Amino acid sequence: MSLPIDPATIDPEAFGEKQAVLEMDHEAAIEHVREVCEDVGFGIPVEFSPSELLNEKVDADRDPYYVLGACNPEIADRALDETPRIGGLFPCNMIVWQEEPGRQRVYHVSIMKIARLLGTAPNNEEWADIVDTTGDLTEEAFERFDSVETETEDAD
Repeated sequence: MSLPIDPATIDPEAFGEKQAVLEMDHEAAIEHVREVCEDVGFGIPVEFSPSELLNEKVDADRDPYYVLGACNPEIADRALDETPRIGGLFPCNMIVWQEEPGRQRVYHVSIMKIARLLGTAPNNEEWADIVDTTGDLTEEAFERFDSVETETEDAD
């Protein structure tokens, strides 16, 4: 199967990619990301560790990897009013993986921007406002990650 677009040609800003490095242990990074998300207006209704699951189920020997499913209920409600298909991308995930002991990568992509790129969300003013609002919250979260880390990257 060939892709209709070349992913290498898409600017990471177009799909809202954000990355940060936290110089702390894995559990502390998870707690920090959870607290920052809640402080800026995201709840965390879903969280799990794929690494723990895979290590247990298929003896994968994976380094720590954790998913925090962030959600702002008011924005989610507005998004569902615009397109029920957006639920296929819910929640907005913040990923934390251990690059090495004491160094954690935080990663996020905007499901609202991705939905618009895929054509599963409308290209209208309401959706633009949803994208802007979630983008502002995410930007604030990553600025707060910056305040405790030694390095932040927009994309690799």
